[in-house]
Amino acid sequence: MRYSGLFVLFLIAVINLGGWAYLNRPVEPRPWGQVINGVDYSPFRGDQDPRGQRFPSAEDIESDMQLLAGQVKQIRTYSTLDGQGEIARIADRYGLEVLQGSWIDGRLERNEQEIANLVRIAKEQDNVRRVLVGNETILRADIPIQDLIQYIRRVRTELSGKHVEVSTAETWDVWLRYPQLGKEVDFISIHLLPYWEGQSPDNAVDYAISRYQQVKDAFPTKKVVITEVGWPSEGRIRRDAVPSPTTQAGFLRGFLNIANQRGLDYFIQEAFDQPWKRNIEGSVGAYWGVYTADRTPKFPMVGPVNDRPHWPQLAAASILLALPLMAWFLARWAELRFFGRFFFGALIQLVTTALVMVIDSGLRTYMSPGIALMWAMLLPLLLLLFMVVLAEGLELSEVIWASRRKRQFLPFPADVDRTWPKVSIHVPAYNEPPEMLKRTLDALARLDYPNFEVLVIDNNTRDEKVWRPVEEYCATLGERFRFFHVAPLKGFKAGALNFALRNTAPDAEIVGVIDADYLIEPDWLKSLVPYFDRADIGFVQAPQDHYDWPGDTFKEFINWEYAGFFQIGMVQRNERDAIIQHGTMTLVRRAAIEHVGPWAEWCICEDAEMGLRLLAGGWHSVYTDRRYGYGLTPDSFSGYKSQRFRWAYGAVQIIKRHWRDMLPGDERKLDPMQRYHFITGWMPWFADALGLIFAIASLAWTVGVLVLPKYFELPLALFLLPVVAVFGAKLAQFLWLYKIRVPCSFRQRMGAGLAGLALTYTIAKAMLYGLFTSKLPFIRTPKHEDQAAFVQALIMAQEETLLAILLLLAGIGMWNFQGGEDPEARLWAIVMWAQSVPYWASLVLAAISTAPKGPGTPSGAPAAMPKPAPAPQQGGAVPQQGGAGQ
Repeated sequence: MRYSGLFVLFLIAVINLGGWAYLNRPVEPRPWGQVINGVDYSPFRGDQDPRGQRFPSAEDIESDMQLLAGQVKQIRTYSTLDGQGEIARIADRYGLEVLQGSWIDGRLERNEQEIANLVRIAKEQDNVRRVLVGNETILRADIPIQDLIQYIRRVRTELSGKHVEVSTAETWDVWLRYPQLGKEVDFISIHLLPYWEGQSPDNAVDYAISRYQQVKDAFPTKKVVITEVGWPSEGRIRRDAVPSPTTQAGFLRGFLNIANQRGLDYFIQEAFDQPWKRNIEGSVGAYWGVYTADRTPKFPMVGPVNDRPHWPQLAAASILLALPLMAWFLARWAELRFFGRFFFGALIQLVTTALVMVIDSGLRTYMSPGIALMWAMLLPLLLLLFMVVLAEGLELSEVIWASRRKRQFLPFPADVDRTWPKVSIHVPAYNEPPEMLKRTLDALARLDYPNFEVLVIDNNTRDEKVWRPVEEYCATLGERFRFFHVAPLKGFKAGALNFALRNTAPDAEIVGVIDADYLIEPDWLKSLVPYFDRADIGFVQAPQDHYDWPGDTFKEFINWEYAGFFQIGMVQRNERDAIIQHGTMTLVRRAAIEHVGPWAEWCICEDAEMGLRLLAGGWHSVYTDRRYGYGLTPDSFSGYKSQRFRWAYGAVQIIKRHWRDMLPGDERKLDPMQRYHFITGWMPWFADALGLIFAIASLAWTVGVLVLPKYFELPLALFLLPVVAVFGAKLAQFLWLYKIRVPCSFRQRMGAGLAGLALTYTIAKAMLYGLFTSKLPFIRTPKHEDQAAFVQALIMAQEETLLAILLLLAGIGMWNFQGGEDPEARLWAIVMWAQSVPYWASLVLAAISTAPKGPGTPSGAPAAMPKPAPAPQQGGAVPQQGGAGQ
C-alpha cells in the first residue's frame, strides 16, 4: 500500500474517533452522594414474567436486598402474591423499611387474596408502617371509585390497632379529580412521571415539583408521599421527552438534590429494569430502573455520565471491522485519485460504524418475541442495504475519480485489408411484424463485411400470413440469407438459437445474435470482429439502443433508463472483464460455444447465462460503449414490466444453477472481481424483493401499532433512519452518475429515474417468484402495441397503485394517531411514504405511457439513427498490456 493509502486510513480513523467522541459527549448533572430515601421494587429479572408464571425465588429477592441495603432507606412494593409477600420479611433482615403495596383490579377473588395478605404482612412485620391498597386502579378504571374506597376502609379497620397508615397510589391528576378519595386515606400517594406528559428533560424536575406542590396545596392537612418519580433510560420519544441514560441520570440526580433540600418523602421509579413490562407500557416500560435487569448500575451518581460509556471500545471495534476491507480496497484501487480513495474508505467506515451501533443497540435491548421478530425482519434488510450502498459507492468512486479506464475497446478502422473470418448472424423471431423484420434484414444486407450469412429462425408462429412474407423476402436478398420456419420448437429463444447453431455454415467461426427489431450500422462487424484475433476472446458485446423514442415521453424515459446500464454499469463491469452478455448486438466465438455448451433452454435469460459460462470457462470478453444497432422500446408500461420481469426472473434462475461459481475456489473459473460484479450486480434486485416484503410487513405492523399498541411497538429509529437515508443516497448517486456518464438532459435523467423506480415492484415480484419456483413461461416483450387508454394505465399498475395507497393511508394514520406524541411515529410515517414512492412511480409511468404522442416519429417507424462516433484512425485501441485478456 502506498503512503497516501496509509494516510487515508489514518485520516478516516481520526475522523471516526472524532465522530464517536462528539456523539458521546458526557454530561455532568449535579452529583448525589447520599442514601436514597426510597425506591420502587419489583423482583422480576430479565427472564421472569408474571404473565408467564415465571416468578422470582426467595434467593433472588435476598440478593436484591443485599444490593440495596446501604443504598436506600426503604422500598415500595406492588403486590403480596406470587412470592412478593416475602419481600418485607427478607428486607427486614437488611434494615429496610417497606411500603407494602397490593394490586387491586377487576379480578375480585384475587383482590380478596391481596387484601388478606396485605393485612397479614402489616401485622407481622414491624418494618411495614404504611400500606397501599391498589396502584393506579382508578387511572386504569379497573373498578368504581366507591369499591376502592370500601377496600381502603376495610384495611384501615383491620389495621386500626397496629397504627399502620393506609392509602392508595394514583397519579397526581387523579387525586385532584377525585378529592373524595383523599378523605379516605392517611396520606396522599402520588405518581410524578413527567416523561408520560411529554416534558423535556431540562424542565422535568421543575415540572414534577410543581405538580407535587399543586397536590400539596389541594390537601393541606395530608402528608403527600411521592411513590413514583423517575425517568426512563430507553424507549420512544414522547413529544419533548427523550429517554436516555444521560437524561435519566440528569433527572434523578437533579430531583434527589431538590427532594433532599425540601425534605420530601419519595420513592424513585424504580430499582431494577423490568423487561416484562414491554407489552404493557411499550418499550419504555422496561427501562425505568436505576439498575439494569441484570443488576448493573446504569450510571454513577457522581461525575460525568455518558449514553454509551463504552464508546471507545465501540469506536475501536468499528475501525477494526472496517480496516481489512479498507486496506484491501486501498491496495487494489491505488489508481483512484485521493478523493476517490478517501470517499469510498470513509463510506466503508460509515457503514461499519452504523453496523456496530445497530449491534450494540441490539445487545442493550430487552428482546420480547415481538422485538425479536422485528429485528429478524429488519436486520437482513439493513445488511443488504449496506452492501448495496458499498457496491454503488465503489461504482461512484470509480466513475468520478478513476484516473483512466483500464479496458477501453475502440472500433477498428473499417478500411483495413485483411482476411475476414466468416460470421453467422442469427435472427430469432416469434410472431414478429413482417415489415419490421424486413427492415432488420435490409440493414443486415447493407453490412460492409465480405464474409457473413444470416439465418432467420421463425419459431412457433402459427399465422402463416406473419412468417410467409419474411420467408419470401429472404429469398430476394440472396444466398447469404436463409429462412427457417420451425414448429413445434421447444426452448423459446434459446431453442431457436440452438436450431440456428445446428444449421450454421461449417466454416463460420463467429456467431452473431440480433433481435428481430434491430437496425444495424454497416461497420458493425468490421469494427469489432478483429478483436477475435486474440485466441482467448470468447465474445464481443456492443450496447443496446433504440430509435423509436423521439416524440414519445414514455419511450424517451425508458430509453434513457436502459442507457444508464450500458454507459455506467457495463462500462464498470468491463473494467474487470465481468460484463453481462445480451441477446442482441453480441458476437460469440463458435469454438467457445462448443467448449461451454449451447444456449440454455432451461433459462429465460439464455444470453446472460451463456456469458457467465463463457467467463467461468476461461474465455474473456470485449465491451465497446459505441452503438452499432438500434431497436424498438416496449410500447406500453405492461410490456416494459414484462421485459424486466423476465430479466430478473432469469437472474434468479442463473444464480440457483451457478451459485457454486460465485463461491471462492477455483480461480481458473471466475476470478474474485468477476464474482464481485455478478453478485453485486444482482444484489439491488434482491434488495427490491426484501423491500417489498418489508413494505407489506410494515403495513401489517402499522395496523398492529394502531390497533394493539401493547403488543406492537415502532421499530428503532436506528433502523428507520438508514432506510430513508439509503433511499435518498441512491437517488443522488443515480443522478450524479447520469450527469457524468449519460449524455441526456436533466429532464431525461429525472425520467430515467422515474422509469427505474417504476420497476421496483416488478423486479421484487420476479425475484420472489424466482426463489420459490423453478420455471415460468418465456415472456416476449411486445412490440407495436395499441395505445392504451388511461383506465388501462390503472390496470397496468393496479398492484403497485394498491400498495401505494395502502402505504399512504398507513402513514397518514400513524402521523395523525401517534405522531402528535411521538417523533418516532412521524419518522415511521415518513418511512411508509418513502416506501410508497416507487409504487406511485409505476402509476405515473403507466399514465405517461398512455399519453398522446408529441410530434415526432410514429411508434415503430424507423427514424434517422443517432450518428455513431467516428472510428479511430489507428487500429482497435486495446488497453495497455493486452486489453481483454489481462
